[in-house]
Amino acid sequence: MTSSPAEAPRWNPQQPSGMPYHRYRPVHDRVALPLTGRAWPARRIERAPLWVPVDLRDGNQALAEPMDTPRKRRMFDLLCRLGFKEIEVGYPSASRTDFDFVRHLARSGVVPDDMTISVFTPARDDLIETTVAAVEGLPRVLIHLYTPTAPVWRDVVLRRSRAETHALVRRAAAHLARCADGRPGGGETRFEFSPEVFNLTEPDFVLELCDSLTELWDASPDRPVVHNLPATVEVATPNVYADQIEYMHRHLARRDSVILSVHPHNDRGTGVACAELAVLAGAQRVEGCLFGNGERTGNVDLVTLALNLFAQGVDPMIDFSGLDAVREVVEECNRLPVHPRHPYGGDLVHTAFSGTHQDAIAKGMEHHVKTAADLGVPPREAPWAVPYLPVDPADLGRSYEAVIRLNSQSGKGGVAHLLRTHHGVDLPQAMRPDFSRAVQAVTDDTGRELTTRDLWRLFRETYLVPGTEGAVRLRAAWTVRDGRSYELTGTLHIDGTDRPCRGTGDGPLSALADALTRAGVPVEVVTDGRQAGHDAPVTVFAQCRVDGVTAWGAGRDDDELAASAGAVLSAVDRARGARA
Repeated sequence: MTSSPAEAPRWNPQQPSGMPYHRYRPVHDRVALPLTGRAWPARRIERAPLWVPVDLRDGNQALAEPMDTPRKRRMFDLLCRLGFKEIEVGYPSASRTDFDFVRHLARSGVVPDDMTISVFTPARDDLIETTVAAVEGLPRVLIHLYTPTAPVWRDVVLRRSRAETHALVRRAAAHLARCADGRPGGGETRFEFSPEVFNLTEPDFVLELCDSLTELWDASPDRPVVHNLPATVEVATPNVYADQIEYMHRHLARRDSVILSVHPHNDRGTGVACAELAVLAGAQRVEGCLFGNGERTGNVDLVTLALNLFAQGVDPMIDFSGLDAVREVVEECNRLPVHPRHPYGGDLVHTAFSGTHQDAIAKGMEHHVKTAADLGVPPREAPWAVPYLPVDPADLGRSYEAVIRLNSQSGKGGVAHLLRTHHGVDLPQAMRPDFSRAVQAVTDDTGRELTTRDLWRLFRETYLVPGTEGAVRLRAAWTVRDGRSYELTGTLHIDGTDRPCRGTGDGPLSALADALTRAGVPVEVVTDGRQAGHDAPVTVFAQCRVDGVTAWGAGRDDDELAASAGAVLSAVDRARGARA
């Protein structure tokens, strides 16, 4: 919906930008959109389309340093391992490097038996001949013919009318068919046609071109032609592209002999949406690049598309379970970094710094483990439902280490989660705000992120050190009667002075509190907790009130009595320090 500034509601005070927007025409003024009664909005994607990576051709053309044969081979091997069954490997007539790589694949025997190799050629006789020569010896080949068809390209680039453009395409397609018939070594050869800038080409002209080539190439259900309809330059919202694809899906001749393919670019930042809506509209095949590499803003991102399906419970038919290793190869071959916020593959995509998000994730992970136990299955097999994490990072080969990280925006839930996960210390719920304040103070002061090592150092300095090295220390012998009555006798070192002490209680904490009170340091244990060691030290937590000041303390030791004493003395030292 559009509105003029005069119609803007009172709550929207935005003013005209002053930018020359009048220079640009909306897509509805540039190309007819004849679809009526659209069906795609009501459909669901329940099966992955045929994914065709074009990293080695379209993506390679976009690189400042195009790939040499070793880099191309590494990328090709990766694509094969991931499970792609059709790969566009090059533009053989564009450079000696591309031609040589296609010949390398033909001679090396590395192409899997069920793999189709695609190559790209303009509609020019000499370039078609070079392309056909490059694929000699490859058993299954798809030769991809393209020419610009949109009015601006016809008028400015080709300087041909519609009829002249059609004649050019048909002559090139016929020449390609003749060359392929005599291809040395035989093998299966199929054809693909791209009316470049399909999304700005008149729909009736696209139908005319595609139907003409379907007939010329004698397409059949067992030898289908690919008609690839590229959004070469994105110019409209994704629903417009979906309408264009559905119109072609309904009207293409010999539809059962045509594989309807799309090749969205990302000029408007909506390439993924265009591809998904195009599949809803009838597309059966999608060309794109891993992590969205490509000219200008890139080709559509196959990683995101495939894992979007995965996150909806649909098999992506490509194995991205080791996504970090995939990213490493792509970055090395492209010599371009993957953005840290890139969907699924970026370093930070599973990371929460916000306190509310961290708390929800921590609770979600705990609930997930409990659900798995209730179902009697390992956590990796239980249904996934964790807030803010659309997929389990482990399913993509990612660790949980980076899910929650600490900075000044973090909260008590995230702090507690990291302390428990990485150091085995499970803070009592009531103690979490206290330590979170200590974390907040450090991150606010430094302006930097805390690592898990930093977190443990801060916990130790905040709670454990005061219990063993503070102004109040204990040397004592303990007597335990029937496991219910505790007595200690010994020496309390208080502010540089040694004082004999004795205390009794129904537990070690109350016995020490009694001894401190008799020695002139009145202490009341408000609440406490104990965490069993499980082959690790025992951790004891204590909240104590000292002269009206309440503070938390913690002790950690292989001996539970020593840990208990440390927790009380830590709380005492911190309370006295707070009062001072």
